[in-house]
Amino acid sequence: MASNGKHGSPSYVPSAPSLPESYRQQYFQGSGGSYGYWQQHSQGNGSSYSYGQQQGPSSYGHSGFPPGTDPAVISSFQMVDRDRSGFIDDNELQQALSSGYQRFSLRTIRLLIFLFKSPNDPLRVGPKEFAALWTCLGQWRGIFEKYDKDRSGKIDSMELRDALYSLGLAIPPSVLQLLISKYDDGSGSRVELNFDSFVECGMIVKVRNS
Repeated sequence: MASNGKHGSPSYVPSAPSLPESYRQQYFQGSGGSYGYWQQHSQGNGSSYSYGQQQGPSSYGHSGFPPGTDPAVISSFQMVDRDRSGFIDDNELQQALSSGYQRFSLRTIRLLIFLFKSPNDPLRVGPKEFAALWTCLGQWRGIFEKYDKDRSGKIDSMELRDALYSLGLAIPPSVLQLLISKYDDGSGSRVELNFDSFVECGMIVKVRNS
């Protein structure tokens, strides 16, 4: 059941990066939205970047990460960056996040990459971006679990509304219904969202509000 109490915006809630107008226009077409942008931009550009001054495996995974980054986060990144380029693409990010969270869909992964993209490679993320993304997801996970009161691993539409509100993302009922309709399988049963879908919804609302 959704909470009906007053909600504030917790001080630890992350602020996802703002998105340019050109992206919003491509992401949303009509009332239903479109993921055509990602169909056109889902492949990396083949560029290769180094970790600055690192000289070998002994220093790999440390240069480029913010000071104090959890070693587990560094390990998750370097395990999938097999070519030692210092950047990971959508498939590699999907694999890396699966070690700490549930498996995300590529649709959500590509949206996350756009939001946390490296200034040096807009289709991949580097150590700094990966650390920020991991932290953001951890904080959003905390919000998700707060409203998943029955610990089912899913939230309904009212719980989604309250969770988004706690993130500072107030949405009208018409937009909430539109979001929920994207996950309706047509079976007639109540629509519930897992963490992957919650993250996607949150980022979509952020796009619309930015």
